[in-house]
Amino acid sequence: MTQIQTTNTADYGVSLLRISLGVMWIAHALLKLFVFTLAGTAQFFESVGIPGFLAYPVFAAELLGGAAILFGVYARQVSLALAPVMAVAASVHFANGWLFTNKGGGWEYPVFLVVASLALWLAGDGALALRRSQRFVPAV
Repeated sequence: MTQIQTTNTADYGVSLLRISLGVMWIAHALLKLFVFTLAGTAQFFESVGIPGFLAYPVFAAELLGGAAILFGVYARQVSLALAPVMAVAASVHFANGWLFTNKGGGWEYPVFLVVASLALWLAGDGALALRRSQRFVPAV
């Protein structure tokens, strides 16, 4: 009986990770829309050597991917797909130092999102997920 309780507790713990991660991805997208604007984000992308037009699909991936993670719609696969997006963001901020409060933003927040996304991919969808799949799931 203890094993069943531990499994249920772990599933809810993974759900908390999934929900908070989904909210963070959505917040990161909305920052681009409401604070920096998509045109401003495109200009920033260009200033760091990334084609500006990529700001638009990155915004869409973060927003829609965050919603999918939040609601548990193929959350493992979506979190795996989004990790490289944030890895690029982290690489842009490496020169600014570790703290995200540094001028130009450091790399702590983007790296944390990469690690949390990979942790969700490894841990599973958690409880209350709407749609699950075993595709691209690590072998046990």
